[in-house]
Amino acid sequence: MRVLILGGDGYLGWPTAMQFSNRGHDVHVVDNYLRRKAHEEAGTGSLTPVLPGLPERVAAWKDVTGKEIGVTEGDLCEWSVTELVFGEFRPEAVIHYGEMPSAPYSMKSREHAVFTQTNNVVNTLNVIFAIEQFVPDCHLVKLGTMGEYGTPNIDIEEGYIEIEHNGRSDLLPMPKLPGSFYHLSKVHDSHNIHFACRVRGMRATDLNQGVVYGIETEETTLDPRLVTRFDYDDVFGTALNRFCVQAVAGHPLTVYGSGGQTRGYLNIVDTLQCVELAVMNPAERGEMRVYNQFTEQFSVTELAELVQKAGAEYGIGVEVRSIPNPRVEMEDHYYNAQHSKLLDLGLRPHLLSETLVESMFGVIEKNKEHIDREHILPRDSWRPSA
Repeated sequence: MRVLILGGDGYLGWPTAMQFSNRGHDVHVVDNYLRRKAHEEAGTGSLTPVLPGLPERVAAWKDVTGKEIGVTEGDLCEWSVTELVFGEFRPEAVIHYGEMPSAPYSMKSREHAVFTQTNNVVNTLNVIFAIEQFVPDCHLVKLGTMGEYGTPNIDIEEGYIEIEHNGRSDLLPMPKLPGSFYHLSKVHDSHNIHFACRVRGMRATDLNQGVVYGIETEETTLDPRLVTRFDYDDVFGTALNRFCVQAVAGHPLTVYGSGGQTRGYLNIVDTLQCVELAVMNPAERGEMRVYNQFTEQFSVTELAELVQKAGAEYGIGVEVRSIPNPRVEMEDHYYNAQHSKLLDLGLRPHLLSETLVESMFGVIEKNKEHIDREHILPRDSWRPSA
């Protein structure tokens, strides 16, 4: 199968590219190094040392495995780039990671919010029209986010909910209550993709992903040059990744506010499983499937306690400390999200309690000298300045 991976230089994009290549698929990746540029702007970077760019990464992959991955370095917001890639490669499946992926980044300023929404919405619209023009039977697998739903005081369904109103009923998209300009951009993407499926006959799967943790996959461990990036800073680092880095660095785990914020989580290995299941079991023409992509739910306090326990197993003492929450969010809330569809397709979860020490602490310890403690604590408030 010809598989096009957008955002192929990223934390998830690069391991996904290697896995599909390793499975014998014809893989092509696209990236404009947006995250690298954002890190350069902020003075931060990956904990794990990654090669300078995609040409070097795919060269290392070929050296290790003998397999090739095609590369386009370019911006999907430019129609000329999107048109060229789709017209030449003619993908049968598109895996779309290629967006600005950070809620804190989007909340920094007007400029960051505008860039986030423009970048994410425009490039996805270009992808929709490129599929329609060049490969109308292609299946779009889009990485969404559980953050689109927010934290409603009802159960979160997988994409759609049965509504009864004034004696009539309909199956409608689950209401969205996003908590940042980034999450809003993903909602706009979902609406545009849903429209393209309903009205223009596209086939798509929207993967509303929870928080991903972990560093290693089957392919990244083949050679040090194949490692994926690992962000731990206050802008691109997730709570669990940041907690593990703090633990190894001897820094207190920084729980925002009361720590009751609850979300879905999954191992990076399970992300690759989910994406592969979606690609190999495509949606029908005119159908937009929505899968809630996570395996377990934890509050931030529960995460901190798990990391503290794992630290003890690893031989390090870990302190947990509450700090003022820079975000505007409900800290204690109801949260019960359904997530059965990927399990029905064959997902075999790797649980956090079984993988935390082996999948995180050793790699972080090996790269401990790269930890920049100045960028662990939050530097921006989501509240408007007075």
